[in-house]
Parts: sequence; structure tokens; C-alpha cells
Amino acid sequence: MKKKILYSGIFFIFAIPLVFSNPTTSSSDPSSSPTSSLASCSMHHTPTHSAPTPQLLTLPNGLTIIIEEDHNAPVVSVQAWCATGSIDEGKWLGAGLSHILEHMVFKGTATRPPGAIAKEVQEQGGYMNAYTSFDRTVFYVNAPAAGASSIVSILADAMMNAALPVDEYNKEQEVIRREYAMGDDNPDVVLQKLLFKTAYHTSPFSQPVIGYLDVYNQLSREDVVEYYKKRYVPNNICFVIVGDVNAAALEQQLRDFFAKYPRRALEPILIKKEPKQLGKNVAREIFPTQLSRISMAWRGPGITDPDAPAVEVLATILGSGASSILNQEIREKKQLAYQVGSGFFGLSGDEGLIYAGALADPSKRDALEVEILNQVDALVKKGVSEKELEKAKNSILADHFASLTTVSGRASDYGSSWLETGNPNFGKEYLAAIEHVNLDDIKRVASKYLLPESLSIVSLDPIPNQSNSQKPSSDSKITERQVQKFILPNGLRLLVCEDHRLPLISMMAMFRGGLLEENEQDNGISELLSSTITKGTKNRTAENIAQTIEQVGASIGAVAGSNSISVSVDHLMTPHCEVGLNLLAEVLMEPTFPKEEVEHEKSSQLAAINAEKDQMLTVAQKLLKRKLFGTNPYGMPLLGTTETVPSLTSEMLQEFRQKLIVGKNGVVAIFGDVKSSEVIDMATKAFEKMPAGVLLSQSPAKPVALNSSIVASATEQKQQAVVVKGFLTVPATSPDRPALELLDSACSDLGSRFFDRIREKQALAYYVGASTSMGLAGGSFVFYMGTDPEKLAHASSEFNDEIDKVAHEGLRDEELVKAKKKVLGEEAIAIQSNAGLAARCLSEELMGLGFDHYLSRTKEINNITLEHLNNVIKKYFNVPGSVEVTVAPTVLDKKS
Repeated sequence: MKKKILYSGIFFIFAIPLVFSNPTTSSSDPSSSPTSSLASCSMHHTPTHSAPTPQLLTLPNGLTIIIEEDHNAPVVSVQAWCATGSIDEGKWLGAGLSHILEHMVFKGTATRPPGAIAKEVQEQGGYMNAYTSFDRTVFYVNAPAAGASSIVSILADAMMNAALPVDEYNKEQEVIRREYAMGDDNPDVVLQKLLFKTAYHTSPFSQPVIGYLDVYNQLSREDVVEYYKKRYVPNNICFVIVGDVNAAALEQQLRDFFAKYPRRALEPILIKKEPKQLGKNVAREIFPTQLSRISMAWRGPGITDPDAPAVEVLATILGSGASSILNQEIREKKQLAYQVGSGFFGLSGDEGLIYAGALADPSKRDALEVEILNQVDALVKKGVSEKELEKAKNSILADHFASLTTVSGRASDYGSSWLETGNPNFGKEYLAAIEHVNLDDIKRVASKYLLPESLSIVSLDPIPNQSNSQKPSSDSKITERQVQKFILPNGLRLLVCEDHRLPLISMMAMFRGGLLEENEQDNGISELLSSTITKGTKNRTAENIAQTIEQVGASIGAVAGSNSISVSVDHLMTPHCEVGLNLLAEVLMEPTFPKEEVEHEKSSQLAAINAEKDQMLTVAQKLLKRKLFGTNPYGMPLLGTTETVPSLTSEMLQEFRQKLIVGKNGVVAIFGDVKSSEVIDMATKAFEKMPAGVLLSQSPAKPVALNSSIVASATEQKQQAVVVKGFLTVPATSPDRPALELLDSACSDLGSRFFDRIREKQALAYYVGASTSMGLAGGSFVFYMGTDPEKLAHASSEFNDEIDKVAHEGLRDEELVKAKKKVLGEEAIAIQSNAGLAARCLSEELMGLGFDHYLSRTKEINNITLEHLNNVIKKYFNVPGSVEVTVAPTVLDKKS
């Protein structure tokens, strides 16, 4: 049932999220995203860990309510699920009606004028968003639990009383048209549409969720109102509430509110079944990109089909994880792709897809497709091993345990289960079926579904002769989880947190380094280190490392950043704690950086550098960083350049690792179902051979202040324009950090002054907002906007005028109040999981703030006064130097 395989650039989200500010994220909590797995975790493997049981009830008018009390953290997720999506649009199929309502439902009601809903959610410290898929439209708010009643009131009012105001509707039309243009600029979105219209011809699944622009343009507001009145009825809606709440009180609140809304006639939507496919479908399209994107799909069962569990295990064995068949044979051994993987997507009814995808050089596309089919054919004929079967089951089990660690993840699970079957516990039953899958089942479903005549192959290829020739608060609910700090003999800091709610452990090791330790000659070495450190040790090959960790259902990976490098072991179940810890220590201390692996990963890194050219916001941000930070390491691109990456060697990686991976330069966190005393002993033994070394970046060079403003531009032939404007700020340890974080929050969502002025009132931008970044050596604050090239001059004028107003006048008191609630609410949501809390403690310990800094955040944030905030704003924004970058389809008359 996995809706997404986590390989950037080759698989895609089967839903359209509503973007309120930052176009790169649709949720503050990944588990609340539209790609969350449907299934929940079966707990019968671990009887000491009790499974939460949601309460399910149906009101006389047909409204479904699912509530689960969880008092482990002071947060709540309230979700409203409407069982209508793009396949339910009847006579307007292909117009994107469901997607329009995703945008419009939050635009006001009879008692809440436009903008009021966003402001009320902000006042509760919450984060709101929505998404549309084939069969659902979901609206959700994640917030501090104290605001649960208010959030329920807001969502209930919006679902039943959306006013769909004429002025708001007219403004949103331009926003949605910009979204069409952005999709047409995004190769992954284009590939998704191509696959579905190739795999399906008569079924509504052939239509994109967002619809077609020419059909959309035929709609009137009256058509949207008619659809809303028909589909948004109590007997087609489910409210899901999970968190630190009083279930009885919220149930009564919903009963009282919905008492005045009777059951309504609900026209059945008859989904036309796709005829049996009788032959292979192939479609190719040309796109202005650097690499070929390939997607292959076989027609499979629906999610409720008895075959679905076995098919999901089959897809996991085939291409999920570093040790999977496709990754080992195609990426690692034959080096035909930079990324490759597979998955299963169960659609509504009896439709589903078993899919594989890859990112590769255009010259290797045909050979790659042949090899994928060879591997599939071998699997069908020979079957799989018991070891591969158990590894896949463990992986699925661990993934689902991880999805249960947040209230939004569980709410999404219950909502999906209800929508598919009417049973919120369907996920648990599905997972039990997963565990009963045997080798005969795998052989049977492989032979049944992986048929040549049911295959569709699509690719998105570069324009001929244009592809790159080079290879590419201290709340008591939170503090119940006590984090302890220990110092090992070599100076390595160890953070331990016991949490026995789930049989799951999160491990992470973080060391100072990253961009801050790079130079113009070895730029990109941190990223290369992160991709090669798990590719071989003195005693293990890359394949053996992947097999060892994935056999127990876990994963291991590394990440490089501006200030650090980290290696983590995720989804590790309790019985395998020592296996995970020893492997973590081994890859940190004994990597061999095999030359063939290094060359392979260098090619992938070069491909990623070229792929960044397809993302306009990334192009703008990279140019801004270089202009803003100058020769400071922060000005360099994290991936490096096409000049520096080819020169990196195994010897350079080993030397770089030996400097970074030392005791005094790092921190290790082990959070979850562990005992401190046992973990200390295990860690001491595992890391005893790590040298002490020294702490790096104790006095890093600060960026040089700008004496004048810089204006730069770049040309990209896309259907949108991007403007970014940046200012230098402070290191993470500065006392001004909290104020800048509050400013970021106040400028970065659908209730912000920027969003209201530029998108809401004038429809000049699809997204607009701000982001701040503060590291060991300094920081930056960046405002960004995506707009229509034809409106660029007007939008830029409004954008800069609002920045100037902030710089000279500061924020208003009500903006500060909302920002405080939002910052504290988002942080409470982020650290509710052990992985989230571990990452927070590690980074702040490494930055010099202290591992327990999160405990004082409520006081730190609430102590910021409006006068202090506005003084900080003037300090960093009323300066002679800033950088503004515009990326647009035509050359601009601006000088750098």
C-alpha cells in the first residue's frame, strides 16, 4: 500500500497538496502527508506494547467520527475526510473540481470572512493544509492540544458552510492556473500524468487529479457550488481526531454542531472499469531536462483485494531499499541508473499499479528498461528466497510502526482505512495479512500480475542534443521523555531517551562538518561522503551492509548539511538494537570508500547537480547564496559543482572522514524502547576505537557584510518566474535567533501579510513566504515568491514594498502573538516522535545550544516582546546590503 517510494525524481505523490507558502513542502509533519501508508501496525509481535484503539461512531445523519485519546504529547491532529476526489467529478471529469474546493473551502464561511480561518488556526499555534487525490479530499490541522475544540469548530464550519466567495474564487483562479504552469515545468509531475494516461484509457484514473487547464477554464463558480453542495454532505464526511484530548467532549461538540445538518441524497458515482489490457503500452515524451525519467507499471489489484498484501511484499522485495533486487543489480552492479526502485499503489475499487521507476542517462535508457524486465522475468520464474521474504515483511512492519509515532500519522491511517473499507482498523488487519504472506503467495501473484501484456512503459527524455554530456515548551507531557547525556571515554557525547510506547528505536550520530569544512577545491565532498560511507567497510560490502540492516526491517543512511554530517539508523525494532548500533559504529569508523563505489556515486551526484537546473526556485536560491555569502563556505552549493566533484577521490574522502568522525566532534542519540544502562554499555563498546580528536569549527570565519545591494538575474525557459531576496543574519547561538524565527513564522503561511497582500488580494503569486537559516558561522533570512512572468514587474514591486514595510515598521502585536503560537505548536508537533526529538537534541547540542535547549523554548519564545522583535528586524533589514535574484523565461534588465 505504499503510495510513494522515496527516490527523488522518479516517483511521485499521487495527490495534489494545497501549497500555502513554501512550495517545497506541503506539511510540517511527513506522516500527515497524502502519501502516508494506509495500513497501521499490528502489535501482536510485541505483546508488551498495547495497540491504541480508536473510537468509531456514526451520527444519525451519516457523519462518521473517529477519535483516539493519546496523552503522550500535548498535540492534536484534526482531519476532515470527504470521500470525493477527481474520479468522482461526473460530467466535469477532468476539470479538477475537487482540487478547486481544496483551495476554496478554507476561504471563509457565513460567520468567518476570508482570511479568518487562517488567522484563527494561527492563533491556536496550528498548521493547516489540504490535499486532493483520486478518491478523497482531506483538510487537516495539526496543533497544540489546547486548541482542539477551536480547531474542530473551524473545520466543521468550513466543511459544511464554505461560502466560496465570488471575489476569492476569482482571485484563486489565477493561483490555480499558476499551479498548472508549475506542474508543466516539473518533470516528475509530467511523468506521473504520462504514466496514468498510458496505463488507463477509459477509466477516470487516466485523468490528472488537478484536471486539464482547457477543461478547467470552462468551469463557472456555479458549477463549483453545485459540486460542493452535492458531495460535501454529512454522510460523505469523516472527522478523525487523534491527540491529547477529551474524546467525550469533542464527540458531543460534533454532535451538537451537526445536529442541524440532515443526511442528504448522495448520487452514486459509477467508476468505469478499465478493460483488460491485451498488450504493452509505450509512450515517450521530450522535456527540457538533463536526464531520462522512466516509469513502468503493471496492472495490479485494488487495495482491498486479497492479493494486495502479497503484491506489496513482492514490490518491496523487487525494488525497495538499498539491498533490493533492482538497486543491487541495476544501480550498483550494472550502473545503468542513478536511482531505481519499485512499489505498489492500490487504487480505489479493484484497480492498482505495481510500478518501477528509474533516473538515468538518456544513452542508457533502453538498456535500463531491458534489464528491469530481465530482473522481473527472473523473479517470476525463480521466485524469491525466505530471507528476502522476511526482510520485506520486516521493512513493511517497521515502516508502519514509524507511521504511528505521530498523532497526524495515526489520524491519516484511520482516515484512509475508513475511506477504503469503513473500518478504521483495516490497516491492522491488512498488516496481519502481510505477515501471513508466504513464498507460494509471492510466486503466485508474480505470475498473475507481472505479465508482459499488462505492462505500460513511459519515459521523459531530454531534448535531443541538449542533454548534458557529462555523467552526471517545557510542557510536562513532553518532559516525561527524559533525555540523558553521557560522555564516553573518547569524548563522544551520548544522548539516551527511554520511551516504551512502541517497540521501535531511532539512532543517529551527528558530527560537525558539512559545507563549513569544505573549500573551493573539494566542494561537494560532504555530500559524497554521505552517499559513500555506507558503501563498504573493512568487513562488509555495500550489499552486505544493506542486507544486514534491511533484514531486520530497518534502514541506514547519511545526510550532509551546511554545518554537519549525520548517519542514522531508522525503523529499528527493539530486538535488533545491538545489530543496529554495531553497524552504525562500523560504517562510521571503518568505511573503505571503494573506488568503484565512489565513481558510481560521483556520477549520481553530477546527475543531481544537473537535475537541479529543472527547479527554478533551486536555481534562484543557489545564485542568491553565492552572492550573499561570497567566499564564505556557506556560499557554495551543497552538492558541489561539475568542476569539483570529478576531482574527489577515495583518499580525499578517507582524510575528510578522519578529521570529522572523532569523539570530541560528535554526538550520538539512541531514543526509544531501550534501557539506559544497557545502551551505555553497548555504545561504550561499539565506539571504543573511535579516536578522541578535536571539536571542529570552534571559531569559523563569519560572512563579510555587504556594503551595497546586489541585483542578479538568470534565464530559464519555464512558465513561471521566481524572485528571492536575502539578508545576512546571525549564528544559531545568537540571542537574536528567537526573534528571527518568529519573523520567519509570521511571514511564511497563508495568514501572513505577504500571502494576504500578494496572493489573496491580488492573485500575483502562487507561493510567497520566507525562510531563515542559522548555522555555526552565520545565517541568512530569505524572502521568496513564485509568479507569472507576465505579472513579474507588478509582483516584484509589491513583494519589495512589503519587505520594506517589515524592515522599517516591524510587525504588529497580533502578528507576534500568532507567530509565537505557531512556532511553539510546530515544535511540539515536530518532537512528538523519537526521531524528531533525537534530531532536535543532536543538532542543538552540536550547535552549542545544549541538548536540552528545547525544554526552555516556551519561555524563550514567550519572552520576546514586540519592541525587542522590531528592534531585531531593524538591526538586520535596515542595512545597506541585500541580494535580490530573479529567474524568469526572458533576460531581465538587471545588473549583478
